[in-house]
Amino acid sequence: MAKVQSVWCCVECGQQQRKWSGQCPQCKQWDTLHEEAPLPQKDSRFESKTKQVSKPIPINDIQIGETPRVKTHIAEFDRVMGGGVVPGSFSLVGGDPGIGKSTLMLQVASNLASQGLVVLYISGEESVEQTSLRAKRLGVESNNLLLVNETDFSTIRSHIHNVNADVVVIDSIQVVYKAEISSAPGSVSQVRETAAEFMHLAKGHKISIFLIGHVTKSGELAGPRVLEHLVDTVLYFEGDKHHNYRMTRVIKNRFGTTDEIAVFQMSEKGLQQVPNPSEIFLEERMRGVVGSVIVPTIEGSRPFLVEVQSLVSDTVFPTPSRRSTGLDQNRLALLLAVLEKRIGYQLHTCDVFVSVAGGIKIIEPAADLAVALSIASSLCNRTVDPDTIVLGEVGLGGEVRSVPRIEIRVKEAIQMGFKRAWIPKRNLKGLSNDWSHQIELHGADFVEEVIHALLQ
Repeated sequence: MAKVQSVWCCVECGQQQRKWSGQCPQCKQWDTLHEEAPLPQKDSRFESKTKQVSKPIPINDIQIGETPRVKTHIAEFDRVMGGGVVPGSFSLVGGDPGIGKSTLMLQVASNLASQGLVVLYISGEESVEQTSLRAKRLGVESNNLLLVNETDFSTIRSHIHNVNADVVVIDSIQVVYKAEISSAPGSVSQVRETAAEFMHLAKGHKISIFLIGHVTKSGELAGPRVLEHLVDTVLYFEGDKHHNYRMTRVIKNRFGTTDEIAVFQMSEKGLQQVPNPSEIFLEERMRGVVGSVIVPTIEGSRPFLVEVQSLVSDTVFPTPSRRSTGLDQNRLALLLAVLEKRIGYQLHTCDVFVSVAGGIKIIEPAADLAVALSIASSLCNRTVDPDTIVLGEVGLGGEVRSVPRIEIRVKEAIQMGFKRAWIPKRNLKGLSNDWSHQIELHGADFVEEVIHALLQ
């Protein structure tokens, strides 16, 4: 018999090659190649692929209608999904262990089952009894929600067809395996092949399938990158599992907008929706604290106010510390360089710590001005007016650049009772004069203008 030649697969990007190497030539990651046996040759690679003959259609003859959606009656989840669950969609939910992925999907499955849909929950990591105990704690009661503990794909496929399921939840994709693949469950080959099988099931039989996936130490989804390309929607759970707040961020959505965020609060009855995140993030704010600044940020279509805190202290060590939580480390280094060069602050002899309260992460540069003012406030030991919001992007020349969607940011600040707002001067043109009696607006061209005005 001919010798079976194994292949080396990268667990990060799925690159395959015949020989081992220390670095993957595709994604440039080190020590990510693992040896796997090749897939057996057979007539049909995918069991779940429907036999349909495709036919090219002129683009002008394609009838475009409104995408049907099924509401889950969890407003936050429906919003990040683009308005509801699309029949035949293929979604991926990722997050750290214990963050609340299974809890959320069990609540979603219960709400869908209460509408008459047949929902099959595949619990591969927990027994049926354990999942049932969680369901009773959450108050889940429905005859249309079926539980099964199974990890073999062929058996799972049989269960899906036997119960004629409308929605399927796989918890999790890393434990499902195909018997004809010799590698262990969770390997590149197993995850890639089983995900492709579930994709054919979703598209061929109009079944909405949710995959729950683990993440690596760096926070990225475990398994090959091709897994994210197969699915229609990618949801990431964020937040510290030792705190009550959870944020669900949508990274990819073929049926709606991306960069949306939903806020939940973990309780004994499961994940509760947070309709007003600004109130939650600011409820523990202490007024009149040095280094505290409020900034209105936007995630997707939702504005909310968060508190930026800074602590600047002298250090006796030759290399000062620069630490940030919820803020990009490179962005913090840029702002510190601007404050040293343009304002003249001697920050090279100080430790600088910046944190975004509430466990949220700020990605957009509109919070630059608030971070710079927070650092200056802590360094000068002077408080910023607690009824003032600050926002604007800071350039290398110390200039304050305009930010998008200024109207909804200022409107959110007005609803939360703030009296003054410092914004880029170029954004003043896009605001209505009717707001002058509701909030006091100030424009700035440079960082030093804001610092000198608020830290007198």
